[in-house]
Amino acid sequence: MKHIFQKGTKESAPTLLLLHGTGGNELDLLPLAARIDSQASILSVRGNVLENGMPRFFRRLAEGIFDEEDLVFRTKELNDFLDEASSKYGFDRRNVLAVGYSNGANIAASLLFHYQDALKGAILHHPMVPRKGIELPDLSGKLVFIGAGKNDPICSPLESEELQNLLEKAHATIHLHWENYGHQLTMQEVEAASKWYEEKWSQI
Repeated sequence: MKHIFQKGTKESAPTLLLLHGTGGNELDLLPLAARIDSQASILSVRGNVLENGMPRFFRRLAEGIFDEEDLVFRTKELNDFLDEASSKYGFDRRNVLAVGYSNGANIAASLLFHYQDALKGAILHHPMVPRKGIELPDLSGKLVFIGAGKNDPICSPLESEELQNLLEKAHATIHLHWENYGHQLTMQEVEAASKWYEEKWSQI
């Protein structure tokens, strides 16, 4: 997968896995990573799927309707890539924090839904429930920040709360943060995620 890796200066910090939104690329979320932890290693990945020329991490059948077969395939592809990248770059595979926006947040949530040890935690900006009606692995000890919009036209508040409930039933620890700017990722939301990271991850 096309990607950027930047070695951090703090060995104990998680590797930040950056996952862009539809039409983005591996450069998009670098400023967010710098705000969250400027000393952490960064692995920023570009989605392998194109939709009308726009990179994505998996196909969809329509707005809000995922191609589940492709989602499962691409989730495994990303998980396998993380295994390969950790071996190549020498970062701790058990200490990866995903930072995703929209489509990138959805593939990050899908990693949590399908693979118990794929991530140590995640910052999910405006995610949806990746799959319904499946049993999640035990996510005890996983820390997840969900940034959601009370007036998000793509991801309804009910969807955000459903994702929170599903992850909590799998024993993950969730912080749900609300904004009022639709599907937009605001600086306020980035700051809230950064504060959450400082509070939660400094204890690990």
